[in-house]
Amino acid sequence: MVNKERAYEEFLVASARLNDAEAMAALVQLRGPRLLVHATRLLGNRDEAQDAVQDAWIEIFRALRQLRSDAAFAAWATRIVTRRCARIIAGNQRTRAIARELAPLTETAATENSDDVQLVQEAIASLPPQQAATVALFYLEDMSLAEVAVALDVPVGTVKSRLSLARERLKAHLKGAFDDQ
Repeated sequence: MVNKERAYEEFLVASARLNDAEAMAALVQLRGPRLLVHATRLLGNRDEAQDAVQDAWIEIFRALRQLRSDAAFAAWATRIVTRRCARIIAGNQRTRAIARELAPLTETAATENSDDVQLVQEAIASLPPQQAATVALFYLEDMSLAEVAVALDVPVGTVKSRLSLARERLKAHLKGAFDDQ
């Protein structure tokens, strides 16, 4: 995320903590789509993901006063969504699945070379769910290793190993795809 956007998000978090309804709405509009994409990756079902994110927003706003650093909001909110998704998965007694259809992750990605973007999206979709979520948060959401660890509620070492394994799988997947072109 660009520094200006992070600063704006921190401002919205501080304002939302003071029960500013407009700031809360703006925060949902700013962070909500990214949380929905994350939940969809974890659940593999957009309807369940929307429910998880909606419930997570309630939890986020109730617990916002407990957040120690406004700068940590993105990772903290993502962790809440991750835990909501884990509860849904456990409740349904099914394994994690990555969404088959990934919506465009950013507006700019949709306008860039769409064939290459589609190949990368397919490669990410082919990863195990934990690796796909880790890759998406680190590379697409531009979170640090520590932020990804908080968001996924795993140690930093686990994030590093997931990224390493994912890079190898992506390299193999994309090498074959680009060799065919």
